[in-house]
Amino acid sequence: MIRIAAACLLLAASASSAWSADILIHDDKSQPESLTMAPGGTLIVGSASSPYVYRVKPGATTPERFIDASAAGPGTFFFGQLADPSTNSLWTCQLTPVPGVTPVQRHTALRGFDLKSGAQKLRWNLPGDNSTCNDFAIGPDKALYIADTANSKIYRLAPGAKAAEVFLENRLLLGIDGITFLNGVLYVNNVFYSNLYRIPVDGTGKAGNPVEIWMDAPVKGPDGMRAAGNQLLMSENGAGKVDALTIDGDRAHVTVLKDGLNTPTAVEPAGDTIWIAERGAGKAVSIPMPR
Repeated sequence: MIRIAAACLLLAASASSAWSADILIHDDKSQPESLTMAPGGTLIVGSASSPYVYRVKPGATTPERFIDASAAGPGTFFFGQLADPSTNSLWTCQLTPVPGVTPVQRHTALRGFDLKSGAQKLRWNLPGDNSTCNDFAIGPDKALYIADTANSKIYRLAPGAKAAEVFLENRLLLGIDGITFLNGVLYVNNVFYSNLYRIPVDGTGKAGNPVEIWMDAPVKGPDGMRAAGNQLLMSENGAGKVDALTIDGDRAHVTVLKDGLNTPTAVEPAGDTIWIAERGAGKAVSIPMPR
C-alpha cells in the first residue's frame, strides 16, 4: 500500500506553492519512476515495480490506483508519464517482460488514457522483440516524441494518429532516456553514456544527426528531463542529483539544485515547485523552483 503524508497534500492542492514537501508518496515496495502534474494540482506517478499508475487528487488523504495493468502479465510496470491537458490525455510507457527469455527482454507499449476518467484512448506496441518505451515529449507541432532506449530510436506520433513512425534512429541514441523541447528545440540525454544531445530538425521536419552538448560538470546517469523557463531540468539517477542546465549553443552550464537523493529518475516543474521521483527511496519529493 502506498502511504501519503497528509501535511504534504497542501502542496498537491496548489501546484504553485512555494514551500517544499519532504514526502508525498512512500512505499517500500514501490519505485516511482516517472511523474507528471495534471491540471488542478493532481499528481500522477507511475511505478517501476508494480503494474499501477497512481493518482493523488488535491485534498486527498491517500493515493488511489488510477491505471491498473495487472492483466498484462507478471512483472508489468510503468516508466514515463506525461499529462497533456490540451487533449485531456495521460501518456504512459508500459513494459511487460517476455516470459522465459534470458537475458531479459520486454515488450513495451505507448498507452494513452483519458486524463480525468482513466479510460484507454490509444495503445501502440513498439516494434521489435525487445523495446523500452521510456519517456516522451510534446513538440511544437503537437506531436508526441517517444524515446526507445533499447533500440536507439525516437518515434513520432502525429496528432490524431493511431501509430507512431520512426523519427530518428542513430547509434548515439542507444541509451536514450530523457527527452524534451526547450524553446522549440529537441534535446535528449543518454543514460548509458551520460551524454546530452540536441536533435536538429530541418525545414521539412526531418531530423539530423544528434549534436553533442558539452556539459561543464560531470553527470552520471542522466534520466528524466523537462524544460522550465529557459532551462532544462534533469535528474541524475547515478549521482543522486537534480540539475538545472543553461544551454548556450553547444555548451551547457550545470547547476545542482538538489543532491543526496536516492536514485532520482524524473523531474516535473509545476509552478514554482519541482517534483522529483526518488525511485530508490520509494517516494516523490518536491523542492522550490529556483528564481
